[in-house]
Amino acid sequence: MTQYRISRAITAGAAVLAGPLALAPPAPATAGALPSARVAIDSAIFVEHIDRGNGAPVRSLEPATRLEPGERVVTLVNWSRAIGVATGGFVVVNALPARLNYQQSSQADEDVSVDGGHSWGRLGSLRVSGRIATAADVTHVRWHVSPAQAAEGRGQIAYAGIVR
Repeated sequence: MTQYRISRAITAGAAVLAGPLALAPPAPATAGALPSARVAIDSAIFVEHIDRGNGAPVRSLEPATRLEPGERVVTLVNWSRAIGVATGGFVVVNALPARLNYQQSSQADEDVSVDGGHSWGRLGSLRVSGRIATAADVTHVRWHVSPAQAAEGRGQIAYAGIVR
């Protein structure tokens, strides 16, 4: 994913649950791990701006306070787990707000759902009403945090979308 200049984040966090778009509340992100894993999820949503001044375009992210159709937004999902509290990996699931048309994730191995989180797969292999599902059909995104990543104690996942 592209490097960005990021302004001060507005975050909303709680142990194990967090919702990334307070402007249009989605179902919360969850860590699909045993309660003893004590995974905390924290997220923030930013609007992407592109300055096309002199030379190459410079991308920046500013905290979202109001969303307009057509704007590109980036959601940063931060997870943390106390080292030594639990072992093994876990899964982070994030429901997309209805107003957000999914574009891409910072990790290429995410799974998506187009049916509210009931079934999962790779975009391009899922079907909706007999046709191949598109990014506009995505309702949830899921990332697997490996045991090695989880052992680091914290990490960040980003995904982008366009406001409908």
